[in-house]
Amino acid sequence: MTRTLFLVLALLSLIWGGSFYFVKILLPDFGPWSIAFLRSFFGFITIVIVMLLLKKPFGLKQIAWIPMVTMALINTAIPWAFIAFSETRLTSSMASVLNATTPLWTLTIGILFFKAVSGRMQWFGMLIAFLGIVVLLDINPVSLVSVDAIGFICMLLATCCYAIGTQLSKRLPGNLSMYQITFGTLLSTMVGSGILAFAWESFSFAPLAEPSSIGAVLGIGVMGSGIAYILYYYLVQKGGPEIASLVTYLIPASAILWGYLFLNEEITWNLLAGTILIVGGVFLTGKKAKLPVSKVPMDV
Repeated sequence: MTRTLFLVLALLSLIWGGSFYFVKILLPDFGPWSIAFLRSFFGFITIVIVMLLLKKPFGLKQIAWIPMVTMALINTAIPWAFIAFSETRLTSSMASVLNATTPLWTLTIGILFFKAVSGRMQWFGMLIAFLGIVVLLDINPVSLVSVDAIGFICMLLATCCYAIGTQLSKRLPGNLSMYQITFGTLLSTMVGSGILAFAWESFSFAPLAEPSSIGAVLGIGVMGSGIAYILYYYLVQKGGPEIASLVTYLIPASAILWGYLFLNEEITWNLLAGTILIVGGVFLTGKKAKLPVSKVPMDV
């Protein structure tokens, strides 16, 4: 791996790991759908500016909008809202570790519904990762589990949405550029989450007058949902899918660091042990039967 690829990989992991921190910052003022709307709105503005500066064609008529909207809602809007809701009940560190299980659900759904091929190594990896989830739950005879069950389940539902969206993204027309896919995804997500935010939540732009809120929105929208897409595809094009997939293993460590430094979140033994087991299990599942790389990156 070249130095440039390593730096891009590290930067991408910091950006996506920081997304869980930024969600925490925004939750006191915004609901889950509002956060999904804000991050897609600012991400959309970013990709439009980038495409205009680079003179990339939008090709609106090229985009198959029904598959695009379906994929975007399942792969982006819904999981983003689930993640935000789960963080009302879980630490950002815990949410990030659970997010790392996405490749496991991608493989599972691929095996069950899309005829994906698996072997003993993949099943062994899934077992290891499942043990990691059990460790995260910190099961005990007194309270049964030591984490909020609803938040835990919602975070896993978010990863399942990512897994289904990954499969759906492979059915998008192959003639679309990474810029067009990002543009279509963020536009669809912005409209879908915006409708629900304005209909169900008391959405207001007023809190963005606070430096912390606008900083978090820029971090999660401009960087996490705009620039990060471009960095991800740079890794895919210059380093290959295998290099790009490494970000999956780095995001939890990055998010735990963000949570510890800026949110005073405790690093417990079950968080560390669960992280090691889950990341190890994900690594094993992709060891031989390589997981498909989505045309839309596994955002957080």
